[in-house]
Amino acid sequence: MDTTPTIATNHTYEFRVMTAADSDAIVPLANKLHPAMPPETVRAYLAEMFTFPTYYCFGLWQNGKLIAMSNGWITVRFYSGKQLEVDNVIVDPEVRSKGVGKYFFTHIQDWAIRNGCKTIELNTYSQNTKSHKFYYNEGYAILGFHFQKVL
Repeated sequence: MDTTPTIATNHTYEFRVMTAADSDAIVPLANKLHPAMPPETVRAYLAEMFTFPTYYCFGLWQNGKLIAMSNGWITVRFYSGKQLEVDNVIVDPEVRSKGVGKYFFTHIQDWAIRNGCKTIELNTYSQNTKSHKFYYNEGYAILGFHFQKVL
């Protein structure tokens, strides 16, 4: 597994795997995904996620500002082999529909390939039809339903 920080840049964007040291930039953007959640809770969850050895946090920066982020988890499943499961994907609303998501996901996919993943999987809320269109256009397919039981 390639554990060195991944940094890819062009003249506008910088993609990298982030660390806990990036939390001050991550929390406000992550909080846009769950605005009702107190930022302290987002920070606590993020701190816990960074302790897991198969957790990665991907970020896309523009001029020193975090404009897109996603959590990622390396897993192995019988039906897919080694995979990257991404979640909590957010692109800053100010830069949506400008190719940022496509650029971001291209770099996430490249990272997954370099790290031996055979698939990328994600969940998206059923009412988030804009994300459905995006993922379809990026070659993703719907496999089933995501169920949750609160304990």
